[in-house]
Amino acid sequence: MRIDLPVSCDLCPRTCGANRAAGARGVCGADDTLVVARAALHFWEEPPISGERGSGTVFFSHCPLHCCYCQNAVIAAGEAGRVLTVEQLADRCLELQRQGALNLNFVTPTHYALHVRAVVALARERGLTLPIVWNTSGYETVQAIRENADTVDVYLTDFKYADAALAQRYSQASDYPEVALAALDEMVVQVGKPVFDDAGGGPRLVRGVVVRHLMLPEALEDSRRIVRLVHERYGDHVLLSLMNQYTPVVAGAAAAGDERAAAVLRRCPELAERVPDDDYERLLDFADSIGVEDYFWQEGGAAEESFIPPFDLTGV
Repeated sequence: MRIDLPVSCDLCPRTCGANRAAGARGVCGADDTLVVARAALHFWEEPPISGERGSGTVFFSHCPLHCCYCQNAVIAAGEAGRVLTVEQLADRCLELQRQGALNLNFVTPTHYALHVRAVVALARERGLTLPIVWNTSGYETVQAIRENADTVDVYLTDFKYADAALAQRYSQASDYPEVALAALDEMVVQVGKPVFDDAGGGPRLVRGVVVRHLMLPEALEDSRRIVRLVHERYGDHVLLSLMNQYTPVVAGAAAAGDERAAAVLRRCPELAERVPDDDYERLLDFADSIGVEDYFWQEGGAAEESFIPPFDLTGV
């Protein structure tokens, strides 16, 4: 199936203008091909996403945001992955449904939005009935979210930064706070309040928005700003997930001789450290103190667990 990519790419807020239709690479690193690094059951998402049966998770290569501390840097840089056609990925999605997946979970799909919509439409024609999860950095255009209306059931979106300077420091995206907020507004309008059914022995989220925030080293105040903003703006119209799984992969890469990672650490030495458990507890206490009644949180030491799957082309 042919996908008519824009001759001046505007699929993400970078609006880099690359002629991906002619094979040029955008800021994200993607060209006119669809590159997938992994398609397998994943058990490390929030409980109503993964449940006991697992989320049918498709990890795409490349990324528009390129955070300097990226936990999935190998695929964000396009160093792992296989080119698939729309038809081939639709087949992989149907295979995940046969394996018992609770949903289809597309990770970092922004730059492949046109492909993903076509994949879902074709898979549905062939018998796909699972909810579709759009697992995104939050750096999306409002127009892109609107165009997902017939495709997406659940948004699993990051809200990384409230502070523009922090967004610039780590992601070269000083506009992230305002862009992510506008996109989140549209997500909530589009899919509404969380809706659950009972699948696989527990509640499954079939519609709604989960807002994730990964706490970063020395950024407690920014995290508090995000919690307050999300709670006061959306209340129970979204589910909030506060994450303590930051892993200093950039330090490991630097120690192994990666000069790019070493340069990141020279500029941002705090990224070599984990988030102190005390800081995370302070964030949870803050959420409680402002009246956030229900949210997802992680046990201490979460960063020591393997939340990063092997990008070894499993299922691809």
